[in-house]
Amino acid sequence: MTHEQPAGLPDKIRHFIDGAFVDSVGGEEFDVLDPVTNENYIRASAGQQADIDLAVAAAKRAFDEGPWPRMLPRERSRVLHRVADIVESRDAQLAELESFDSGLPITQAKGQARRAAENFRFFADLIVAQHDDTFKVPGRQVNYVNRKPIGVAGLITPWNTPFMLESWKLGPALATGNTVVLKPAEFTPLSASLWAEIFREAGVPDGVFNLVNGLGEEAGDALVKHPDVPLISFTGESSTGSLIFGNAAPFLKGLSMELGGKSPAVVFADADLDAALDATVFGVFSLNGERCTAGSRILVQRDIYDEFVERYAERAKNVVVGLPSDPATEVGALVHPEHYAKVMSYVEIGKGEGRLVAGGGRPEGFPTGNYVAPTVFADVSPDARIFQEEIFGPVVAITPFDTDEEALALANNTKYGLAAYIWTSNLKRAHNFAQSVEAGMVWLNSNNVRDLRTPFGGVKASGLGHEGGYRSIDFYTDQQAVHITLNEAHSPRFGASK
Repeated sequence: MTHEQPAGLPDKIRHFIDGAFVDSVGGEEFDVLDPVTNENYIRASAGQQADIDLAVAAAKRAFDEGPWPRMLPRERSRVLHRVADIVESRDAQLAELESFDSGLPITQAKGQARRAAENFRFFADLIVAQHDDTFKVPGRQVNYVNRKPIGVAGLITPWNTPFMLESWKLGPALATGNTVVLKPAEFTPLSASLWAEIFREAGVPDGVFNLVNGLGEEAGDALVKHPDVPLISFTGESSTGSLIFGNAAPFLKGLSMELGGKSPAVVFADADLDAALDATVFGVFSLNGERCTAGSRILVQRDIYDEFVERYAERAKNVVVGLPSDPATEVGALVHPEHYAKVMSYVEIGKGEGRLVAGGGRPEGFPTGNYVAPTVFADVSPDARIFQEEIFGPVVAITPFDTDEEALALANNTKYGLAAYIWTSNLKRAHNFAQSVEAGMVWLNSNNVRDLRTPFGGVKASGLGHEGGYRSIDFYTDQQAVHITLNEAHSPRFGASK
């Protein structure tokens, strides 16, 4: 199979502001690289303060004067269902562009495109079905809640599964009547550029959706600091999240941040070993290991440790590494040479911290491009860097434990707290462990299967706030309590003459 560019690429990736594709005001651009060859295959407009200013002004105008926030929920819902229909009808094209731009295997990219459509459907239905609280004090008072869209939402998205993660923010932000400025990751701007035509075709008014490409230090920074952007939703690294937190603080902005992870997968001796192996191999090598919820620390009870490590290493060695466009590929190319260098540096660090049982360098047959062989380290100490730090690639650390207490201490022994996976046939242990583990999301005897109604978010360094279901509606709306007295208002009569 040969590596070829997808058909129908634009001549350049541009911003989309107030219903039109535009270059940067100052003409700034940056190169976008193909992860398989690391060659520049297209140029993209590099947004600066002036471009963010134009995009925010368009979004603010659409919010203050346009029809979008004033539509009935049912009307907005119809538009968002049309968005989902269009995304589904183009899923093959979307997946092809996403795979080419990010290095994701094509079969996994197809799943992400379908999930993006589902995100829009979910929030299109939720805004029609949602209800808010009313509290009655019989004969005395009625209290009810109004929800209002807030204004311009700044959405900053990462380069792993970019199209799907953009939909995860765009769906609820638009469903609730806000207008948006999206700043996609600079490594993967290609699929984001498709949103413009999708929204236009679906009937989203001009100015409601705006897109500014560029670097985080330039376009992202300007968006976070813009006084007319009251909301920032960010997915990315914890260190970047800290910067955004500080830069947004003077403006008292609403923040939702889904940050890094170093999630434990805990395998007890009484687990269904075949199921646990399937899930833990998939959990760290799917999406090229570039996933925030990856179970990248596997903690295994000593009774089954040797057998588990041996079987896990064998599976890792047989993972199919190949061109992202090949349907047989299970691990493709990492997104960018900068990220490849980071992951490979951790592979070298790991060789001094654990016992290398699979991988450990470039896979055979791939002398160029951002390819890392699925890599497994066993006997990893809890103070090792590969145990503590997020690698975000196809690299896993396996560590033994003896008791439930030790497993819990190891699971919680990291600054992160996004996800946890627990494998045991003991129901009492499963629930008690889930309650005690420091993670925003726990999967018991399951790999990462998301129900869109549930809260998504982490604790500790893994995030701030939750999205998903009503939590997304909460973030993207202001809640206003209205109180009505039904009989005479009995107020103390201050200042009344005797």
